[in-house]
Amino acid sequence: MNRYHVQSQMRQECKCHGMSGSCTVKTCWMRLPTFRVIGDLLKDRFDGASHVTASNTGNNTNTNKAHSNRLPKNPKLNSISSNSIHSKRENRRKQHKYGFQLKPINPEHKPPGTNDLVYYEMSPGFCEKNLKLGIQGTHGRQCNDTSMGVDGCDIMCCGRGYRTQEVAVVERCNCTFHWCCEVKCDVCRTKKTIHSCV
Repeated sequence: MNRYHVQSQMRQECKCHGMSGSCTVKTCWMRLPTFRVIGDLLKDRFDGASHVTASNTGNNTNTNKAHSNRLPKNPKLNSISSNSIHSKRENRRKQHKYGFQLKPINPEHKPPGTNDLVYYEMSPGFCEKNLKLGIQGTHGRQCNDTSMGVDGCDIMCCGRGYRTQEVAVVERCNCTFHWCCEVKCDVCRTKKTIHSCV
């Protein structure tokens, strides 16, 4: 999926070489898209992924074959059409490649296309600790109370709420470089407000 988006978003760029800006010689190359473009495309695919189930179509292949391989009534044409390379290729196309079809769980959704992202199982919940799956949970995690993103307290704390506390922080500050070759800093003590998930 990643390589598909990188390749599809590559663009040709050219540069002209010549006297007074004339394009007597032109050099062209393919330019890779930025990480932001690829990230946005993958995020859109992820958000629009379809929850599907696999339905076995093996039981219906015989009826489909009988209908698609039906020979003409003229007996002279039977041997010709049954041995036709074109008819065999057409039959292969009509049969599903893997013998099953993907159907959306939600009947109101359209069946996924060849370029759609699908998934069989729901992702595990990351709110609570699950050591079997290597999930540490979000209890005690620091969050940003002003952010609307995934680092925000509303999302990270999974609706459980968060506590706010002031802590004393000791850190280096006012660092200066002295010749040669030493960096001297002061020790500053400040108070910071920290939000952590309940």
